[in-house]
Amino acid sequence: MARFNRKSARAQPTSRVTSTGRVLRTYEGGRGQERDARSELFLLAVSHFATGTFYERAEDRDDRFTRLLRGLAVSDPDWTAALLGWLRGDGNMRTASIVGAAEYVHARLAAGATGGPSNRQVVDSVLQRPDEPGELLGYWTATYGRAIPKPVKRGVADAVRRLYHAKSLLKYDTASKGYRFGDILNLVHAAPDPDRPWQGELFRYALDRRHHPDTAEPPAALPVLTAHRELMALPVAQRRAVVTSPGGAERLAAAGITWEALAGWLQGPMDKAAWEAVIPSMGAMALVRNLRNFDEAGVSDEVAAQVAAKISDPEQVRRSRQFPFRYLAAYQHAPSLRWSYPLEQALGHSLANVPALPGRTLVLVDRSGSMFWSQVSQRSQLNRADAAAVFGTALALRAADADLVQFGSTSDRVPFRKGESVLRVLERFGDLGGTDTTEAVRRHYRKHDRVLIVTDEQYAPHRNGGPTAQIPDRVPVYTWNLEGYRAGHGPSGTGNRHTFGGLSDAGFRMVPLLENGRDGHWPWLT
Repeated sequence: MARFNRKSARAQPTSRVTSTGRVLRTYEGGRGQERDARSELFLLAVSHFATGTFYERAEDRDDRFTRLLRGLAVSDPDWTAALLGWLRGDGNMRTASIVGAAEYVHARLAAGATGGPSNRQVVDSVLQRPDEPGELLGYWTATYGRAIPKPVKRGVADAVRRLYHAKSLLKYDTASKGYRFGDILNLVHAAPDPDRPWQGELFRYALDRRHHPDTAEPPAALPVLTAHRELMALPVAQRRAVVTSPGGAERLAAAGITWEALAGWLQGPMDKAAWEAVIPSMGAMALVRNLRNFDEAGVSDEVAAQVAAKISDPEQVRRSRQFPFRYLAAYQHAPSLRWSYPLEQALGHSLANVPALPGRTLVLVDRSGSMFWSQVSQRSQLNRADAAAVFGTALALRAADADLVQFGSTSDRVPFRKGESVLRVLERFGDLGGTDTTEAVRRHYRKHDRVLIVTDEQYAPHRNGGPTAQIPDRVPVYTWNLEGYRAGHGPSGTGNRHTFGGLSDAGFRMVPLLENGRDGHWPWLT
């Protein structure tokens, strides 16, 4: 009798977030699973905005993050460097990657470690916006003092050559910063990029305006700086006429006047004319953040149509790298219905990796109190419960046949129709108190082909054991972790039990791979 060579034999793929087998306790007292150091750091990094959570103070999360990163920077520098580069790139996690790069360098210098990616390369890889060289230097100074090691200086200098241009100087080189552009140039001695002949003039002007602000003159080789100086010299009484004149929008754009700076330059309210003049030069992310302001100012339907087209354009969504929950926040705060469909389209584009799963799928969304307590970032009013609902709803709507369930102390199905708006379905979720994940799985699992749980994993004890143990071994269970706590609610990495994490949709790419018998790698390897 054939024991192994049968048609039903299937490969058992593995995923990278891996349990060690050691039992821990969740914060609610349930039996949890310890993850190895790389898995713990990854899940923490993709959910860490330097804010506290229900179960963990911000300081404790920061300490855990830096402790894990320092250890892996020495023991596994290739993996850690790849994580940091991906984190700032596709992962779009700014603070965690900048802090991580500084800690990577400090740990390796302290240990005298050699080999692996250079400290200089790691620093350069996480600096993607013109204000970030100053952010990294500010963190280093506050943490380790004013003695800046050469690898940090050289990595910052590499980034400065990539990032510094005339408009970035106007936007980010402000008196409120601890490190001005001129200070950074003095510190790291960045040489101008030979392929950017104007950059030498820019560097000289940045130094001049830092040390001699009253006499610094913008170089003729950089017309945007000259145009900006001319607009700033206009009497306040004449400035609004620029906004309302033909060609006013083009003149503002040519002078590098951003929407953030326009109100200060006008020294008056951002009325309809002001918004309509600056909207053409605004990026998609800035537009999404200001939809309510546009409505309150009375922006015309014609201009609103231009805004709608831009924020819902797939390429603009991709380039803006907005987390999906940003579109939910805009939908909740913009009062006009004219934004609903564009935001729904944009949300769909931001969830491009959500698969259309065949068969029957059970999607469980954690709506317990701990998920509501912590905001997803310092700048957002949304919480982990909102982010969980976004992911769960998108997955259910795209699946061939799905049951969508919200759970806490109790649980119930969330009704939806095929083709319905994600944003509309999200209005049906509530706050359900505690975290009885096990009972929710037991109550709603009905021979589904797979189960996906979006949660912080901190379930309460149950007489029947952990949540994933309620599902037959042959059925895949995918846990989407939104908090990055140490203890997981079940095993992960093998045997049809897999954990992903973060606030973007990138991890969803793993589900079809795993179900097709292919191993799920770290996201920078897929």
